[in-house]
Amino acid sequence: MTTTISPEQVHQIVNNLHHDPFEVLGCHLLDNKSTPTQWVVRAYLPQATAAWVLCPTERQEYEMRSVHHPHFFECIIETPQLNNYQLRLKEGENERFIYDPYAFASPNLTDFDLHLFAEGNHHRIYEKLGAHPDEVEGVKGVYFALWAPNARNVSILGDFNQWDGRLHQMRKRLNNVWELFIPEIGVGTCYKYEVKNWEGHIYQKSDPYGFYQEVRPNFGSIVTDLDTYQWHDADWMQKRRQSQPLNDPISIYEVHLGSWLHASSEEKTSLLNGESDPVIVSEEWNTGARFLSYYELAHKLIPYVKELGYTHLELLPIAEHPFDGSWGYQVTGYYAPTSRYGTPEDFMYFVDQCHQNGLGVIIDWVPAHFPKDAHGLAYFDGTHLYEHADPRKGEHKEWGTLIFNYDRNEVRNFLVANVLFWFDKYHIDGIRVDAVASMLYLDYARKEGEWIPNQYGGRENLEAADFLRQMNTILYSYFPGVLSIAEESTDWPMVSWPTYAGGLGFNFKWNMGWMHDILDYFSMDPWFRQFHQNNVTFSMWYHHNENFMLALSHDEVVHGKSSILGKMPGDEWQKYANVRALFTYMFAHPGKKTMFMGMEFGQWGEWNVWGDLEWNLLQYEPHQQLKQFFTELNALYQSEPAFYERDFEQEGFHWIDCNDTSHSVVSFIRRAKNPNDFIIAVCNFTPQPHSHYRIGVPEAGFYTELFNSDAKKYGGSNLGNLGGKYTDEWTFHNLPYSVDLCLPPLAVLILKLNRTKLNSILTLDIHSSELEDDSLSLKPNS
Repeated sequence: MTTTISPEQVHQIVNNLHHDPFEVLGCHLLDNKSTPTQWVVRAYLPQATAAWVLCPTERQEYEMRSVHHPHFFECIIETPQLNNYQLRLKEGENERFIYDPYAFASPNLTDFDLHLFAEGNHHRIYEKLGAHPDEVEGVKGVYFALWAPNARNVSILGDFNQWDGRLHQMRKRLNNVWELFIPEIGVGTCYKYEVKNWEGHIYQKSDPYGFYQEVRPNFGSIVTDLDTYQWHDADWMQKRRQSQPLNDPISIYEVHLGSWLHASSEEKTSLLNGESDPVIVSEEWNTGARFLSYYELAHKLIPYVKELGYTHLELLPIAEHPFDGSWGYQVTGYYAPTSRYGTPEDFMYFVDQCHQNGLGVIIDWVPAHFPKDAHGLAYFDGTHLYEHADPRKGEHKEWGTLIFNYDRNEVRNFLVANVLFWFDKYHIDGIRVDAVASMLYLDYARKEGEWIPNQYGGRENLEAADFLRQMNTILYSYFPGVLSIAEESTDWPMVSWPTYAGGLGFNFKWNMGWMHDILDYFSMDPWFRQFHQNNVTFSMWYHHNENFMLALSHDEVVHGKSSILGKMPGDEWQKYANVRALFTYMFAHPGKKTMFMGMEFGQWGEWNVWGDLEWNLLQYEPHQQLKQFFTELNALYQSEPAFYERDFEQEGFHWIDCNDTSHSVVSFIRRAKNPNDFIIAVCNFTPQPHSHYRIGVPEAGFYTELFNSDAKKYGGSNLGNLGGKYTDEWTFHNLPYSVDLCLPPLAVLILKLNRTKLNSILTLDIHSSELEDDSLSLKPNS
């Protein structure tokens, strides 16, 4: 019996050892000039006992015969052209027809794609690698491509092949990318990659570029088409392109979707809407049966945050992660929104609804490290592919995670393209980059001898810094007007400076120093605050070095740190007053604002990722009043340009008095771009009210009391200034005029010169002087 294949070649296919199964399988033109055109069709069919080739042009089928192995088949066909043929398989008592995947050799990846990827410059590599519905030669299917340079073999597993790695073996292209088109499967197909290393060990992996995954604890990737959703946010996107974030009001509500609210009950919903009778509270408040979906969150979370007046929602990482308790910070699916809350299209709907309701969306992004879960990026192709091989550079022992190898072009490409992906496909408006400090320092959380210095002998991770610069530069080139926020806790210089000036390119940096100082200050007994006024004032010594974001985040209300309300000293009234004073001072202080969910109504307990926020507290008046306080504080913040237009300009801030330590009082001026538009903040951080407290002001007139954190409607003592105060011609604090104020206890006042009253007073003065002149001129004739 004549064969066209050697036993060794069959052995390689049967044992999944061939780097390019297309060299053996599929249809091949035989080089035989003495006979008509002949084709040989070969197929490895482990479940088949017999097989036939159906030739569409001749409407004829040809029986295949076993060669060198009972399940390896081939047949020779004489025909001028052979394409789109099918195989008829007999498997036991069953028969079925399939298209041969090895008949479709047209690659989706071009040589130029592979070249850019190898350089680290393929910004849309997610459109090439991964799983993509496609049509080849009129046959619909899915094209798969995977970067696994050190694998010996890679196969695709799924229900379509009974999870048998022998059936869909991929071929290896140049630049170490494996690919295969599988006909007759489509959107919704669940799949994994079977990766075999050179020692023969087999790993089942999720797709690093997969757009959707099964709900944990399963980890199969799911074929998805991200281009079918119809967006309705064109106006928002156009406005964003023209925005100037440094000069805009930014007030961010940070939220963990899985613990904001669980499966809805009538009691929870009515309390959220302020409609519930206080006695109607579920006895099992925190025992929700399931997570809310993205769709449900769009109709509950968005109206709630919009009512509070925030400008942005910041989501703790929503990229796929296996363990709820990681809060999303240990990512296994960088290109997949977590399936805990629904489908990718559901998440698109959520973002779309945010935009239609005037809310920007920021997601926490984690390029610093990834977990060791077997199905993730760790040891991906049997080698340290995404991580450094040396644990002194490649492992966070404290966190039990691995560190990306930023020196590898393809790894940088994976991360840079991932950032662009979320903005491109999901229309997000910003990222907060987690744990930047851990990226920038080689000795981060390491003891002596556990880290490797850089090429100059220093502790700086130069490759990571270069990666961040590259990422931010490319991000802004594609998406002007978006936010890139660094959680960076050290004195690394110019984090929020542009890359052309030597900075890392972020437009904001979390002010971790301010956060620690101010929480230490507010947690101490007010009597001791006189000795620690530097905690309040020190931030302005360095504020203009960076574009700072003031953040009171999830990290400050977990792990025994207590809630914000629980941190405050004194009795219950003083605790609420301290919280109001803290946040009014925060909103008046230069810098954009971020606060974590639950702070707005005064949650007593620490954040619990496994339960809900303590929504039942909203049946009590003090918590309702605190929620109203935040709503009106946000409205005030956005209505006054002086609060935000010159956050990062020295001319936008001026101390009136920061030295009154004996009273623990500070006062300052915030100015808008219009120099005549300014507000004054006066902060009394003790329970002692002051009936006559004088501060200097720059102009004469009536200063309206715009906001008083001690107002009765917020639960305060209702001390104040009866709407405002006129100035005295009394120079004070090196300013030409002054006002005599009543300072409420543990409170912040916001004052603004009322120019309408000022103009009416000036008009009255001028009119009066004219009358006096007229009367004098009449006297001689009288």
